[in-house]
Amino acid sequence: MRSSILPGTTLLVQAVLAGATLAGDVQWNQFRGASGAGTVPDSAPPLKIAADRATWHTPVPQGKSSPVLWGNRIFLTGLEGGRLISLAVDRNTGQILWKELAPEVPLEAMHQSNSPAASTPCADAERVCVYFGSFGLLCYDHEGHELWRKPIPTPKSMYGVATSPILHGDLLILILDDDADLPDSKLSRSRVIALDKTTGNPVWETPRPYNRGAWTSPMIWQHDGGTDLVVLGNGRLYGYDPTTGAEQWYVNGFAREPIALPVSGDGLLYVAVSMQGGRGDETLDPEPFWAAMLHFDRDGDGRIARDEITRDFTMPLRPELPVGHSGFGIPLPDDPVQRRQRQNDIFGWRDKDRDGFWTKEEFTADMSVGRGRPTVAAIRPGGHGDVTESHVAWEIHSGVPEIPSPIFHQGRLYLVRDGGVLSCIRATTGEFLYRERLGAPGQYSASPVVANHHLYLGSDRGIVTVVKCGDDFEITGQTDLGEGIAATPAMDRNTLYIRTGTALMAFR
Repeated sequence: MRSSILPGTTLLVQAVLAGATLAGDVQWNQFRGASGAGTVPDSAPPLKIAADRATWHTPVPQGKSSPVLWGNRIFLTGLEGGRLISLAVDRNTGQILWKELAPEVPLEAMHQSNSPAASTPCADAERVCVYFGSFGLLCYDHEGHELWRKPIPTPKSMYGVATSPILHGDLLILILDDDADLPDSKLSRSRVIALDKTTGNPVWETPRPYNRGAWTSPMIWQHDGGTDLVVLGNGRLYGYDPTTGAEQWYVNGFAREPIALPVSGDGLLYVAVSMQGGRGDETLDPEPFWAAMLHFDRDGDGRIARDEITRDFTMPLRPELPVGHSGFGIPLPDDPVQRRQRQNDIFGWRDKDRDGFWTKEEFTADMSVGRGRPTVAAIRPGGHGDVTESHVAWEIHSGVPEIPSPIFHQGRLYLVRDGGVLSCIRATTGEFLYRERLGAPGQYSASPVVANHHLYLGSDRGIVTVVKCGDDFEITGQTDLGEGIAATPAMDRNTLYIRTGTALMAFR
């Protein structure tokens, strides 16, 4: 089913007055652009961002996939009327050029902070490929005509699918990490696959039997020694031969729930994985967790009684978020029998003296048990097999983001995590240059991008903060776009494209 929407006169006039975008050879063709780097050399979008300064503002279907660019088209996906949809937008005017519905399928179950349209498309000069966890892969030409489709069973995942495909040469590469076991086995059915991008036919498939559901995407690392396909898994980082899928090397020591995309620079690969549950610091500050718990202290006695763990109780994982936010913590089950059992289990777990109350000391004891270690690591290229000891240049265990990917720029690595905390690290050594608050709290899902020697940072609350790159922390501008940002922005030579909860906006 195809449809189009004509542009409004106001949008078209704005585009003409602003001048057509000078796309040149810039193709932001996958999640975070070329190689997932999150930057375009010599890109110069405006440093002052404000909703009323948008060159154009186009309503789009709900979804959390990030926009990608090729030529004068922007591609993204969404959910409209309960159906998965792919669409193309004119880069200059914001006009929706076409929409294509995916085959009608049941939507996968997922956490409410995720979306059935979370995976970002990838594109080249002839095609755009989209992945929906609920269906599989679809490939269109730039006019929206379907070229091929490949249904894929939905991977089992705690929070729903979020991985994005990439193109490399003639291959489309996709991670299919899965919590489900192979038949009669304790091994998972996780795998990474490569298809012929022109036909959708399989080229190679590599099992990942020791991996479970994850939410990261593949990345191509080009270095002096060659080219590696880099894929994070739970507990381990892998390097594969992208032409054959053969495993080349791996690094151990990461936590259970990888989300961020690795990034390269100065001859190293940088990988960030937070502790399970999103914690970014190895040394826990218990105060925010206990302060969040006191929301449930109904009698105000500074303790949590057994009868205060009621239906609306949530065990905090991310205390920087407001109570009631979908990412704040683990709620009790809806089923009354399961809820009573969970109430008994979690209360006994912390009530060490069995007096019917949680004190601060009881609640904050041993909070890191079983959740892994937050890590940012720098990896040297080369090696075979287990290179954990031989090829890890440095690692740190604080300031680690949960969802946003790290970004490299001119010898520095930048990390933004929930609460609006930005860290700047010297990329060759792991030395912290600063760690500062942006003054824009809450959760961060969008990954940072760099242009104009500035970082562009968007929060789930819709605050865009522009920070000057360098050894010193300096905010250039900050604005509230009025609705949340979960997708990573895209860029060309002079324009920043931001997807909010209901719209795609261009700032030129």
